[in-house]
Amino acid sequence: MHKTRSQHLQVLAALIAGAFVIVTGNEGHAQANYPEKAVRYIIPFAPGGESDIAARFQQLVFKKKYGQDFIVDSKPGGSGALAWSQANTFPGDGYTWVSTNLPHLVLQPMEGNVQYKTEDIHNVYFYHYTPDAIVVRTESPFKTYQDLIATAKAKPDSVSIAGSGLNSANHVANVRLEGAAGIKLTYVPFKGTGDLVASLLGGHVDAAMSYVTLALAQKGRTRMLAIATEKRHPAFPDTPTFKELGIDWVDGAYRGVAVPKSTPAELRKKISDIFAEINKDPEFRKRMADGGFEIIDVPVDKVPAFMAERTKVYAEVAKRMGLAGK
Repeated sequence: MHKTRSQHLQVLAALIAGAFVIVTGNEGHAQANYPEKAVRYIIPFAPGGESDIAARFQQLVFKKKYGQDFIVDSKPGGSGALAWSQANTFPGDGYTWVSTNLPHLVLQPMEGNVQYKTEDIHNVYFYHYTPDAIVVRTESPFKTYQDLIATAKAKPDSVSIAGSGLNSANHVANVRLEGAAGIKLTYVPFKGTGDLVASLLGGHVDAAMSYVTLALAQKGRTRMLAIATEKRHPAFPDTPTFKELGIDWVDGAYRGVAVPKSTPAELRKKISDIFAEINKDPEFRKRMADGGFEIIDVPVDKVPAFMAERTKVYAEVAKRMGLAGK
């Protein structure tokens, strides 16, 4: 018996519907059992810096909790811009993540020489920040914050201060210090914190605008002159806060994780939940605290408000850096 055209169409529709059920069913199974294989976590900076160190700590917890490998893949370039400009070219299957930093994601597009916009980066979690700090080597003639400021005032541009990248947290902190103290420093950018350590310890730069994490990692070989926290750090009871020095400054570099924009909403939520679970791990929290990291929890549903708040803060600094209006 010959089928009518209507019957042919009905058969075709049934086949398409069946295929759709199979495909979506497989996707649902994959997401329900996620993660089922190793995850690649791209770090936009050279090894040895804060992003890399934190990822290594997260790697241990991820393996323990989910039984999968967490591959840390360093991809430095353009103070993070190389990796961020490629973030949306990766598959949105949940197995490629990209580490992100603030204020970099806001200030770099303002400067205009990067191949991405702030809104192109799809953050799903922010998990910590590292407080700003001025660090010198132990042999430095600058014994106190006041020593450094006095020299910089007497001889503008004579004091060189290293930092990680341009239009970065360290760059912002340097501009902030110059404005608050009424001084002019020579800012020397490096690819990452790990890269600037040798120059600092070798005396090639006078100081570093970095974080308490560097001071802890290089304790005994460096001296911290000031820190941007509410209270003095327990590991450095003799180091004053910027607030004690008369500057209203509690800030640092915020770090999070982003996924390609093609990543489904359900997977974004699962990845956000994974980082929330990592942050809860007691051993992880101790490692982070010992390393100078301040844990925060900004899940995917709270990211838009967090980004809006931080962008407002950075917009003020951008004016002083000459980036506003570009």
